[in-house]
Amino acid sequence: MLDIKFVRENPDVVKENIRKKFQDEKLPLVDECIALDTELRGVQQEADELRARRNRISKEIGALMAKGLKEEAEKAKAEVSKDGALLDELSAKQNELSEKLTAKMMIIPNIIDPSVPIGRDDSFNVEVQRFGEPLVPDFEVPYHTDIMESFGGIDMDAAGRVAGNGFYYLIGDIARLHEAVIAYARDFMIDRGFTYCIPPYMIRSKVVTGVMSFAEMDAMMYKIEGEDLYLIGTSEHSMIGRFIEQTIPEEQLPITMTSYSPCFRKEKGAHGIEERGVYRIHQFEKQEMIVVCEPEDSMKWYDVLWKNTVDFFRTLDIPVRQLECCSGDLADLKVKSCDVEAWSPRQKKYFEVGSCSNLGDAQARRLKIRIKSKEKGNHLAHTLNNTCVAPPRMLIAFLENNLQEDGSVKIPEVLRPYMGGKDILIPKYNSIKK
Repeated sequence: MLDIKFVRENPDVVKENIRKKFQDEKLPLVDECIALDTELRGVQQEADELRARRNRISKEIGALMAKGLKEEAEKAKAEVSKDGALLDELSAKQNELSEKLTAKMMIIPNIIDPSVPIGRDDSFNVEVQRFGEPLVPDFEVPYHTDIMESFGGIDMDAAGRVAGNGFYYLIGDIARLHEAVIAYARDFMIDRGFTYCIPPYMIRSKVVTGVMSFAEMDAMMYKIEGEDLYLIGTSEHSMIGRFIEQTIPEEQLPITMTSYSPCFRKEKGAHGIEERGVYRIHQFEKQEMIVVCEPEDSMKWYDVLWKNTVDFFRTLDIPVRQLECCSGDLADLKVKSCDVEAWSPRQKKYFEVGSCSNLGDAQARRLKIRIKSKEKGNHLAHTLNNTCVAPPRMLIAFLENNLQEDGSVKIPEVLRPYMGGKDILIPKYNSIKK
């Protein structure tokens, strides 16, 4: 959410930013917010003047009573009572206008960074750089669930009977591989200096609306019926929510944390052949990273975060690329964002395995996360988040890139301690087509 003062003083900048995000239907919101703000400030001024008048008369009542001027004092009391009733009306009007203004302000997108490429949708995202050589083996790479089934490692039919589409059972070596990746990611991030945390898996509505846009909330979040609780779609939500309404001493910054959690998502609109299997599902696990920092440091941390993900995947012999998200592909709270995509030898293309975002002060403004500074005074923090790894989607990239012609899967050296020393997985059933 933007500062209303910024919107008031820079309406053309805000409107141009809306155009860059191809959300022209939101252009009227700028003038509507400015009009509401003008009305609200007028009501506030009237209320302030009335309070000052009431306080002045209240003091006069004591003086009149001391002089024995009881009749005059009673008249003054009547004025104070009348002013009190009017103040109640003005207070109610203030609350009404403030709620209307906030609701509209929360729909106006954040100001994007000048470096963000301009484009309508993800087809305009820009490849920045590649890491590792993308290879295509000289044998056919099966679909990822076929590879998993060759190890007796997945049962989606049973999961469908138990929970419906979009769920899965991971079994045996595949389940162990899943947990090995998560455990390795935990230690990888700890070694990078991040503090490990296991957060709540449910959050209240005021945290939900603080960390994401209404559109994202509708598309992602599962609500707990009858309670003010939502299942998290990513641990970033509860990790940033940890600092709601807090003022953080500047000497404690930056706060760098890595968190494990299950994630729950509606995944509205998921479709297509590559949405089968475990690519896009309702429940998965993830190792996340977040940063709370000074505004001037957020771009530096943005680069640190996405590079962490690249380095993690490269230690597992998986080629990746960094893809800069264009303006139309940015969620409304984001200033700048990029995806890390892994190479799929079967598809012969890259696919998303992680997303890094700088949200500027948008989340901090909504959640009232401030920094206490001696020199700069109290001011809003900046927040960032990034995926380290999210199996089982990551398993797709791992299995395809480490698959051998005989159907076995090699285990990179860094992962072997988490796999009981195994350097290779041997399938129970052959799924490789000659």
